[in-house]
Amino acid sequence: MATDERLGRIVRVLSDHATLVASGTKIADEIGTSRSEVWRLIQQLRRLGVDIAGHPATGYLLQKIPDLLLPEVLIPMLRGNVVGRRIHHYFKIASTNTAAMQAAAAGEPEGAVFLSEEQVSGRGRGSHSWHSPRSTGIYCSVILRPALAPADALLLSLATGLAVVNAVQQICGTKHPAREQAIAPDLRWPNDILLNGKKFCGILIELTAETTRVRHVVVGIGINVNQASFPDDLEHEATSLRLETGHAWSRVDLAAAVLKSLDREYRELKQSPQEARQSIFRRFEQHSSSAHGRKVHVDENGGFNGVTEGLDEHGFLRVRTAQGLRTVLSGGVR
Repeated sequence: MATDERLGRIVRVLSDHATLVASGTKIADEIGTSRSEVWRLIQQLRRLGVDIAGHPATGYLLQKIPDLLLPEVLIPMLRGNVVGRRIHHYFKIASTNTAAMQAAAAGEPEGAVFLSEEQVSGRGRGSHSWHSPRSTGIYCSVILRPALAPADALLLSLATGLAVVNAVQQICGTKHPAREQAIAPDLRWPNDILLNGKKFCGILIELTAETTRVRHVVVGIGINVNQASFPDDLEHEATSLRLETGHAWSRVDLAAAVLKSLDREYRELKQSPQEARQSIFRRFEQHSSSAHGRKVHVDENGGFNGVTEGLDEHGFLRVRTAQGLRTVLSGGVR
């Protein structure tokens, strides 16, 4: 169920008066409800982990600005963007991609974003799941309606990876300038982003298309931000920004940076398709340690081994094998 928008409005009112006690009457007037309903909503926010002091007789005070990905917080940060013009927020959902695909089929406009604090059935590429604990990561899906052929949908995955790299470097590279080594996200074709060899971000592209054109695309982005640990079966391959940097990060700031960066990539792709395509391929290779000269095993057509030789003119990975140059279309690359 989508988040009651009044919860976000209460958080916004309390944030705007962060050093003052706000009376129940004032909050009720601001959000257009009764004092008793304000009390009920305050209780709901507390159960969701928002630290609010006070009670109906004395008023309410936000003890700490919550790091919740609420529309009332994010939308003002995204003014002028196509991506983020509408935001749907959930505290718990099965999968943001599933919700976005259903909404896109029902006519939800381009640029709509679906965010959840927690996913119970988060999905990755293929049959993989995405570990989505509450309010530690960014679990996000964006509806786009590009003028692309279905075969070119890979462009959106590569562009999204670049958008995440840009946002992470922007947010995590400037807040702590005394860090000895700059953070360096590493793109792994076609949809993973690594730090020190471990995955912290995955991208899932799903689409509905006709023979020659895409009807709509959902771009799913999962980012491990503030996880302090992972289940045993993931700890050797997954990481988070917090684990790699030693710092907790604002999910709000990072989500806004990702959506703004994705908006720029998408605008450029729509305005100058050929130039943007070449730029995406070139920059992807620059940010990928495995696009050139890396020995890999490809799980495709029975599996084969080879050495990577960059991307072809459609963005697919080229691998030099003992039998010649092969193009990887969909197989996992290890």
